[in-house]
Amino acid sequence: MQVPRTSTRGAPRRVEVEPGVIVHSDAGRRPAAEQWLLSAHASPGQARREWQEQGVTLLPLGTLFSAVRIPGRLVHAVAATADPREVDAFLEEALEGGPVICDPYGPRYYALVHGSMPTTWRAAAEDWRVHDVACLGHGTYLGVPRLDIADCPEHATASYWSVPMPSAATLCPPLSVARLISAGAHRMAEDAEMSSPAEGHPDPVPEP
Repeated sequence: MQVPRTSTRGAPRRVEVEPGVIVHSDAGRRPAAEQWLLSAHASPGQARREWQEQGVTLLPLGTLFSAVRIPGRLVHAVAATADPREVDAFLEEALEGGPVICDPYGPRYYALVHGSMPTTWRAAAEDWRVHDVACLGHGTYLGVPRLDIADCPEHATASYWSVPMPSAATLCPPLSVARLISAGAHRMAEDAEMSSPAEGHPDPVPEP
């Protein structure tokens, strides 16, 4: 399995507080977030080894966190771009810094949310299915990359953090996820309407 390249995006920032004194403002956040994610696995040590060797590990959903899978075409529609870096920046703002994993094959985006969302948002999740959006919980495993893998891979084959988890247990607000899906679905409907022939004006028939 290909090991994705790493990134410094989301790494601790160096802040000079006074002459000669430098501190890491985010010191300890990434290790804490890593430990929190790995604690979802029945064997955290095994999951950590998979991270080290393969760059990704399968974690069960529905307890610590769940995931909302959103197709790339919907995200690209509302972001008005398909450029990976621009999409990442858009998602970070739209989902208030909540963590998002991107599977470039598709692509598909996985917004990490509270573990109970598949239950508490069941009615909305049913409505989202028509847009190929799925709220994934118990019984589902998600490939979670190491937290330092935060750049779109050059050949678009391995999952990466579109928006890295900023700190332990920090997840996407469900309402922000719902608004993103609604806006994307609306934009796609508008695009489809604009690309279809106007009502009452059928396509011209070529002369014989």
